[in-house]
Amino acid sequence: MGGRKKILIVDDEQLNLEFFDVMLSKLGFAVEKAEDGLAALEKVKQFRPDLIILDNVMPKMSGWEVTKTLKKDVKYREIPIIMFSALGDVKDKVEGFELGVDDYITKPFNFSEVLARIRAVLRNRELFGQIVYRESRLNLAEAFGLDMKTKTEDFIRSIDDLDAAISRIPQGGEAGDAAFMAKQLEALREKTAAVRKNVAELDARISRTIAEWQDLKKHEIEIRILEENIRKSVHQG
Repeated sequence: MGGRKKILIVDDEQLNLEFFDVMLSKLGFAVEKAEDGLAALEKVKQFRPDLIILDNVMPKMSGWEVTKTLKKDVKYREIPIIMFSALGDVKDKVEGFELGVDDYITKPFNFSEVLARIRAVLRNRELFGQIVYRESRLNLAEAFGLDMKTKTEDFIRSIDDLDAAISRIPQGGEAGDAAFMAKQLEALREKTAAVRKNVAELDARISRTIAEWQDLKKHEIEIRILEENIRKSVHQG
């Protein structure tokens, strides 16, 4: 997963905080702790964690309230959250998922399972990041292609104007001058024809590339839909 991942543990039970601090630190994670929801929001700003393990039932601010606050903030909404709760009701879990929680574990928990879920969530988040990066590059390339298409069309119009200007050059004058001028005009026409051919080939290539991009985009799954589908498969598994 690359680099030392930062995990924020939020729980009003000191024993749980210490347990996760020791266990996750031994496994190479950088760990910070918060004892309630308000403290958690401050830690998020200071620590910028890669993952939050969040208890739901806490004083001052519940885990759900913390989640709602973070998901409304563009700076923190992408931080994945694993929520702990003593509640085992499916309805509560569904509500957590709808708020944007990535995973949900009921207390009492098994640490091996928690660790597996932590790694899975971090791995999925890294995958989503790679997809976002790929999509941004694809969009940038597509924008470049469309811009090149426009520039090429402008270039073709300029050549048309040049051809029109050449056709308006007077053909009269002395016989020698006329022959010389005709030769120069013919050379110009040959050059513009060669340029036109090259531009036409470039234009055709750009058109094919744009068509391929558009075809690819038709078959792409929107990132948020893909993320939701993966989450569902993880939770159902």
